[in-house]
Amino acid sequence: MQTKICKMSRSYLITLNGFEEGHHSYDLEITREFFDLFEESEIREGELVAVIDLEKCSSNIDLTIRISGKVKVCCDRCLEMFDHPVECENRLLVRVGKVFDDSDPEVITVPSSEHELDIKQYLYEFILLALPIQRLHPDDDDGRSTCNPVMLQKLGEYLVEGENDKYDSRWDELKKLMDNN
Repeated sequence: MQTKICKMSRSYLITLNGFEEGHHSYDLEITREFFDLFEESEIREGELVAVIDLEKCSSNIDLTIRISGKVKVCCDRCLEMFDHPVECENRLLVRVGKVFDDSDPEVITVPSSEHELDIKQYLYEFILLALPIQRLHPDDDDGRSTCNPVMLQKLGEYLVEGENDKYDSRWDELKKLMDNN
């Protein structure tokens, strides 16, 4: 079994032909230039490393992609940018077929006439999916928020206490239906 370790070019293309069966490994740096390729990206910069382990067999190519590092995202509470850690591992299986098909998120079929696979969209999606839905500054060692204190004060001024505790009679009929089941 052959192991080849090299750096991928910034083109994010994996050559599908021309290398021997076996194990190959690629390191890829993901920086601000990567995120600039996506116009509407909520991530504008990051410092990540993607390690791509490629296992080539006669009928397919199995990719294991491990991404680690940090990205700069906007805090959902105070709206300031902060570094959020990213750690993920994903797998893609590349098969040769008649037409391109990526309807299965884990299996990609590429036509036999294709010689390269562009993985930048997959890398981007893996990074986004590794982030939590709600992105907040982490708490400090004492459990206090590290958000912008001025913004937290403003939020406190506009917070309405007890609004969710009010009784709403519109739900009574629905509660009766639920109690009957």
